[in-house]
Amino acid sequence: MRLLVPYHLDEYRPEINAPIAADVVVTPDLPDIDDPWARMAVLYDAVADRVAESAIRGECAIVASGDCTTALGTVAGLQRAGLDPALVWFDGHGDVQTLETSASGYLGGFPLRMLVGYGRHLIADRIGLRDIPEDRAVLVGGRDLDPPEVEYLRTAQIRHRPVDDIGDLPDGPLYLHIDFDVVTPDDLPGLLFPAPNGPTLAEVSDAVRAVLATGRVAAFGLACTWRDDAAAAAHVRSLVDSA
Repeated sequence: MRLLVPYHLDEYRPEINAPIAADVVVTPDLPDIDDPWARMAVLYDAVADRVAESAIRGECAIVASGDCTTALGTVAGLQRAGLDPALVWFDGHGDVQTLETSASGYLGGFPLRMLVGYGRHLIADRIGLRDIPEDRAVLVGGRDLDPPEVEYLRTAQIRHRPVDDIGDLPDGPLYLHIDFDVVTPDDLPGLLFPAPNGPTLAEVSDAVRAVLATGRVAAFGLACTWRDDAAAAAHVRSLVDSA
């Protein structure tokens, strides 16, 4: 099943250019309140339901959205289906900030940290998301890291690997996540948060296909972090079509 979640955080983005032809577009009614965490919890609860349906049928859900936090709903959905997924997280950034460490306060900088247990009251407790042990998470290609992220990753059990040498993957089913800013901005136009000095699109594609070739990918998350750029979507469509 291919799911489109046309949001950036809790902001509805119907114009998003995603590299999939969606079977389902997830657009629940979000509460009209000034609490982005509560609004995202409603959104991700709906995502989790759809992903669980797909996983129970033995399908790999492909979930495209405008940012990385949608992964919280995708992983919760796999867990609702009785799976215990590990994380393979391609991203040019670390996504391991916290409310206490983030200089910008950007909520899209937290999701990997939240998946391994940070800030459960924000979303995880609301959607029934269970913590993923740090040693079952692999951050691939993360290079644009703030000092608190560097310090956290220095002591955390999350494996931090380059795109050309991912190493051994965790056992069991996998949630494969790709934020396309893992790719050098020279190859992918229009990125919202470009991270220079990264791998080429071809190098990222080879690494992602190697993970898919394990046959253990239970869900594939696509963070389409570009400025509604049709050219960017076209560049990555062949990669998604191979999933």
